Amino acid sequence: AYRLVTSLLIVLGVGVALYTIGSAFEALMEGRLSEQIARSRRQHVLDQLHGHVVVCGWGQVGVAISAALRAAAMNVVVIDRREDLEDLVDGPFVVGDATEDAVLVSAGIGRARGLVIALDSDADCMYVTLTARLMNPDLFIVARANAAEAVQKLLQAGADRAVSPHEIGGNRMAAFMMQPNVADFLGETMHDGRLQVQLHEFEVSPNSKLDGTMLADSGIQEATGVVLLAVRQNNGSFLHLPRADTKLQVGDVPIVLGTTEQLEALRVFLDHP
Repeated sequence: AYRLVTSLLIVLGVGVALYTIGSAFEALMEGRLSEQIARSRRQHVLDQLHGHVVVCGWGQVGVAISAALRAAAMNVVVIDRREDLEDLVDGPFVVGDATEDAVLVSAGIGRARGLVIALDSDADCMYVTLTARLMNPDLFIVARANAAEAVQKLLQAGADRAVSPHEIGGNRMAAFMMQPNVADFLGETMHDGRLQVQLHEFEVSPNSKLDGTMLADSGIQEATGVVLLAVRQNNGSFLHLPRADTKLQVGDVPIVLGTTEQLEALRVFLDHP
């Protein structure tokens, strides 16, 4: 009887152990399956995006950049190594290292319009710049320079713009000290999409009616009411307050100031043959 009871207890114990292990394994598999399904759904959303902006780095700078871009109605995909990114980002994201090719591919770098690199390491910023430029030659790349000497290196690596947050912050603080109202006006005009007056830029395309036309003959200000502040010419230089006899060429980028209605009139003017 003793042996029988002992045997039953052993069998029962083994059974309980097997059940516990089976339940734990089942829960583990269900968790992995749910995670895989969620990852597949996120990737499906990413695969549908075109013309979006990829932001690498979810620090204070990356958060501010993403908020500003989304406020301007741009689609943003965030890349960061943080495992809790899903709880932090309100939109598409990729958990991973931006220096890895597969991570950039998952974020749709080949279909993106722009890339903002806000990583803490200048070496990583340069590596991502080089990789992304090879993946998408038409990509507009803005890279963070943590050290002043990194600015030129990032430009040489393929960035269209290299920005030092410390320098920009310092310049803006100095501007507040010297001309606080001007600094406030420019800051609001540049970054607050709710304002009635905004700055806007557009490029003269090869099939544009503005190509080869003097400003006096273009009719742009008469038709839209915008104020033409400057023209960035093909050589990268700015022509401030251009004269009426200034001739626009393909690749020139006029910069205008106008109300919401005037900028909409400008869009119609440019689209009309």
